[in-house]
Amino acid sequence: MGWRIRVVHETGYRYAAPVHESYNEVRLTPRSDNRQNVIVSRVETVPPTRSYRYADYWGTTVTAFDLHAPHTELAVTATSVVETADAVAPARSATWEELAGEPVRDRFTETLEFTDYVVRNRDLGRAAKALKRGKDPADAVLAACRWVREHLTYQAGTTGVHTNAVEAWETRKGVCQDFAHLTLLLLREMGIPARYVSGYLLPRAETEVRQTVTGESHAWIEAWTGGWWGYDPTNDIEIAHRHVWVAVGRDYSDVPPLKGIYSGGTAAALDVTVDMTRLA
Repeated sequence: MGWRIRVVHETGYRYAAPVHESYNEVRLTPRSDNRQNVIVSRVETVPPTRSYRYADYWGTTVTAFDLHAPHTELAVTATSVVETADAVAPARSATWEELAGEPVRDRFTETLEFTDYVVRNRDLGRAAKALKRGKDPADAVLAACRWVREHLTYQAGTTGVHTNAVEAWETRKGVCQDFAHLTLLLLREMGIPARYVSGYLLPRAETEVRQTVTGESHAWIEAWTGGWWGYDPTNDIEIAHRHVWVAVGRDYSDVPPLKGIYSGGTAAALDVTVDMTRLA
């Protein structure tokens, strides 16, 4: 049985000089689907703004707003209450022959292509080939996730938001974004459609009801092996009631929590905080 979780995510920018115009997009609204129900979700800003929402190409809810009054700081707070579900078993109906066929490759072409973050690499291509040998596609996905978990060490500060999968691989260190990108690289080398997922992870499985803990913005992957299903390569765990998913895309560039343009002084990111409370 799933959990009911409240997520409060605070982020924003501080500017060195007054900004007279800024145009912003926020991807902090969890998605509703067959494994997650969003009860309430709102995005608030300081200074206050008028915002509107739309769904982007990937179906992610985007909150957009602009400011036309001088300001030196922009604070964004997203608050959501979400019901999550238990883990979904891997889809196993697709064969390697089906994945290699034109109907699947045409349908999922965007999640099979390499990107600036998911860069093709000969050595990692050989690793992917070895990992898939003798396995069905779903087991190959699990093998790739576990291989990344075994070969990357989680260490904050060793990579940045612009680090690609190969750069993380070369350092053998990274954060959840790097674990996800490296896994996507292996899966796309295998010919398995795979996409990047952003969201949150309630860090402790033993969290009590009404207990608020410091949560994490998190990233994991989804693969299509007859249906989409997710796995968390950073922690080598299935996607279950502690995961709250927000956005999907080809890589991180499709899912940034906050981005925008402005005219004015140099911007510095405010400290990001994520508080998560298990409500039921």
